[in-house]
Amino acid sequence: MENKTNQILFSAFLKLLRPLVRIFLRNNVPYGIFADLAKSVYVEVAVEEFGIPGRKQTDSRVSIITGLNRKEVRRVKALPQLDEEMAAVTQQYHRAARVISGWVRDQDFADAQGQAAELPLEGENATFAKLVKKYSGDMPVRAILDELLRVKSVERLENGKIRLTTRAYLPDTQEGEKLNILGADVKDLVATIDHNICFDADRFFQRKVEYDNLPEEALLPMREMTVARGQALLEEMDRWIAKEDRDANPSVEGTGRKRAGVAIYYFEEDFTNGGNEHEKTK
Repeated sequence: MENKTNQILFSAFLKLLRPLVRIFLRNNVPYGIFADLAKSVYVEVAVEEFGIPGRKQTDSRVSIITGLNRKEVRRVKALPQLDEEMAAVTQQYHRAARVISGWVRDQDFADAQGQAAELPLEGENATFAKLVKKYSGDMPVRAILDELLRVKSVERLENGKIRLTTRAYLPDTQEGEKLNILGADVKDLVATIDHNICFDADRFFQRKVEYDNLPEEALLPMREMTVARGQALLEEMDRWIAKEDRDANPSVEGTGRKRAGVAIYYFEEDFTNGGNEHEKTK
C-alpha cells in the first residue's frame, strides 16, 4: 500500500515540477542551484515541523529524516536565506493590493454612483493620501502612488486627481514580481491540498471544473466570463473579510491571528493523451 501511495505521490510531484523547471530553465537556473534549494527546504521543514516535543532538533535527527548526511545538513544550513527578500516584496504586493481593494469597496472613497472615486492627492474629505494611510499601514503615500502608476493600476488626470484604472493589482512590468506571486500563490494552493489530505473531516474548499474537448472558439468567452464573475466573487468576499480584519477594524474581537483568503485561477492547454503540452495559465 505504501509503495502504491508513493507511486501516486511521485507522479503528482513530477506534474508539479514540470512547469516549475520550465520557469527555472527559462531564467537560466542550473540544476545544482535547484538541488540546493530543495535540500534547504528539506532541512528547514525537518527542523521546524518534525522535531520531538521538548527536545532540540539535532543535525543527526535531521540527517535521518531527510536522508542527507550531517555534513550536508550543516552546509545547507549555512546557505544564504532568501525568505527576507521575498517577504519584503510580498509585503509591498499585499499593501498595494489592499489600497486598491479598499478603494473599490470603501464608500468613504466612492463617487455618487458607488464606484471608486477620482481622488485628489491631499486635502480635505476623501484623498488618496487618506486611502493609503487607511489601507497600507505605514507605507509612504508617494511610494504607493509611484508603484500603482508604474503597473498602470492608476493614472494622473490633468486636474491632478488620481483615477483607478484596474480593480486589481497586477504587476506586469518586471518578471521578478510575477515570480514572487508564483511563490506566494502556488504555496497556498499546495498547502490547501496538503491540509485536505491530512484533515479529511475539516476540508478546505477546493474545486475545479474542466473539459478536455473544447474548440478554440470557446476559450475567449470562457476567459471573459471567468474574469467578470471571478472578479465579482472576489470583491464580494473581500467586502466580507475586510469587516473581520483587525488592521482595517481594530475593534474586531477574537482569539489568535489567522491568515485566510480565496483564490481563483483560469487554465488552458493543448490536449494530449500524455498531458505534457505547455500549460497556459491566466
